[in-house]
Amino acid sequence: MPKRTHGYRFKSRRLLSKKPRERGVRGLSWLLYEYKEGDRVVIDIDPTYVKTAPHRRYQGRVGVVVGRQGNAYVVEVRVGGKIKKIVTTPDHLVPFKSQGGS
Repeated sequence: MPKRTHGYRFKSRRLLSKKPRERGVRGLSWLLYEYKEGDRVVIDIDPTYVKTAPHRRYQGRVGVVVGRQGNAYVVEVRVGGKIKKIVTTPDHLVPFKSQGGS
């Protein structure tokens, strides 16, 4: 039996595919949203844009914007005991809305 590959998108068919009603390009307001340093964001990978997508392990993680790098944002995410810096475009970021309501 040949050896299987474990590439960048390995085991991510369900995670990195859109539902039928979500297919197509998002609206412009999504891309026009400006993030400032210190803003909290959720990493929500959009499978339409493969080249700028972060690794699937960061899907759903909450991070803090620490800067810009060209058109992309640098986001710090805590994974275990480490802080990782992820460089990604706003296609894969969603503003964080806290769940703490009284």
